[in-house]
Amino acid sequence: QVTLVESGGGLVQPGGSLRLSCAASINIFSSYAMRWYRQPPGKQRELVAAITNSGLTNYADSVKGRFTISRDNAKNTVYLQMNSLKPEDTAVYYCNAQHTIFPNYWGQGTQVTVSS
Repeated sequence: QVTLVESGGGLVQPGGSLRLSCAASINIFSSYAMRWYRQPPGKQRELVAAITNSGLTNYADSVKGRFTISRDNAKNTVYLQMNSLKPEDTAVYYCNAQHTIFPNYWGQGTQVTVSS
């Protein structure tokens, strides 16, 4: 059974940093595109950052220059480094694994709260 397990969320002050991790139990992890989504309170889930299986990255305009997505295929893990955090970054952050052939998977989410 495939699982995605996020970690690294928590409470941080505005301007602070957090690093989210998503560990995937996928044998062919390196062939998956990986994405981070977030769902703010009372709002719809939105795409934050994506990284292809070849390492190309893409970001939502709201996080460009502040967030960095990366992956370590040897550890089956994708990361989201979040700097200069703002209160509007408060959300549940979800990891997503996407493949054009095989099933897609979601993690259970990790809460990020930015507040003074």
